[in-house]
Amino acid sequence: MTREFLYSGSPARIVFHDGAKNSVADWIAKSGARRALVLSTPHQKADAEALARQIGGAACGVFSGAAMHTPVEVTLAAMRVVEETRADCVVSYGGGSTTGLGKAIAYRTDLPQIVVPTTYAGSEATPILGQTEGGRKTTVKAAKILPEIVIYDPLLTHGLPVAMSVTSGLNAMAHAVEGLYAQDRNPISTLMAIEGLRAFARSLPKIVENPASGEARSDALYGAWLCGTVLGTVGMALHHKVCHTLGGSFDTPHAETHAIMLPHTAGFNAVAASQALAPVAEIFGGSVAGGLWDFAKAIGAPLSLRDFGLTEADLDKAAEIAVENPYWNPQPIDRKSIRQLLQNAWEGNRPI
Repeated sequence: MTREFLYSGSPARIVFHDGAKNSVADWIAKSGARRALVLSTPHQKADAEALARQIGGAACGVFSGAAMHTPVEVTLAAMRVVEETRADCVVSYGGGSTTGLGKAIAYRTDLPQIVVPTTYAGSEATPILGQTEGGRKTTVKAAKILPEIVIYDPLLTHGLPVAMSVTSGLNAMAHAVEGLYAQDRNPISTLMAIEGLRAFARSLPKIVENPASGEARSDALYGAWLCGTVLGTVGMALHHKVCHTLGGSFDTPHAETHAIMLPHTAGFNAVAASQALAPVAEIFGGSVAGGLWDFAKAIGAPLSLRDFGLTEADLDKAAEIAVENPYWNPQPIDRKSIRQLLQNAWEGNRPI
């Protein structure tokens, strides 16, 4: 049987080295921009303001209202600041919430984006925007959503708390796992997915043991780029549909939700996609689902949806939403199967 596939490489420019944050002003100038609006969450406001001072005259202001799941009302507030400051580019400093806001602005204005990630979310490497409005999270994919420049500075992740490092890393790993069985996967996306998973399998246990390990931090950020690039290259399936449902409709924390659901969704698809998921079993040992769950437990990841305050009635509603307009998935889905999958994740059971 001959090979058949389509592959489109990402046009984003990737800058990766210790101290790369110091080059933000240079990259603003290289992009042709002169008035950069720096974005962050409220928690990272001080860091964003420090970055704006470092940028100097090329910074026109700071908007520090980025929020989880990219609420449309927050985007509209940021858009007013974009207009008031006459910004001609955005610099997103932080994790997935801030990156999401930058993407939402670019989607509406086509302003160039420079992203400075401080977590392992990986969303900075994708042309995908997930945004929440009216209790539902929807996604849109467009070329102008993809950030033009991503500046990876491993030094910025040294202060990332261990718990957040773990959940952020598992969130990125979910992109790679789904990329392995994606309908439109290709040899390059598969190679990147496997390499990304190996990077996290090496680095996350080391970060738990020694959070100050420069080698482990750099390796994890490398994994984040790889896994995020996979997410931007191929289509996602059941895992992301379920996580978007839980996050958009029940406001569960983004990275933690991905971390909890990954072993369960991967296990659900392992029968139909056993060959594609074989590298996961090899990297993490045992079965696909059991290996991922054991790895997550060993590094102290959350294991139960119940800890987020979800009720069993919430699981009923989530199952109904998840089967509405479903993403393509290798294993056919139905409400009963998804409800049971959610029950197992709610109880924190180890999938077989």
